[in-house]
Amino acid sequence: QVQLVESGGGLVQAGGSLRLSCAASGRTFGGYSMGWFRQAPGKEREFVAAINWSGSRKYAAGSVQGRVTISRDNAKNTMYLQMNSMRPEDTALYYCAAQPGWNLYTDSGRYDYWGQGTQVTVSS
Repeated sequence: QVQLVESGGGLVQAGGSLRLSCAASGRTFGGYSMGWFRQAPGKEREFVAAINWSGSRKYAAGSVQGRVTISRDNAKNTMYLQMNSMRPEDTALYYCAAQPGWNLYTDSGRYDYWGQGTQVTVSS
């Protein structure tokens, strides 16, 4: 198993930036594909970005493309989500997820391991 802990959330003004981190412990981090998801109050959890095991492949949802960068440092067992030009609609609880494998996954159902989430609030 792998345990995931998110950090870096907080309150930011529209147009500002945040960098979320997801620290993993347990099994070999490099053997996992990783993703970020978010859930706003009253809405379903939605995909934000994903990265494959090596970091060579990345994909972001259309709603955040051009504003977010997903990355990982396998030596530090940590994944990151840099968010820029933030909007009030980015307000949500942000989760990181992990799945053993070599591919990149955008479907939340493909992930077996989840963190507890970190709250991001963007004020207008």
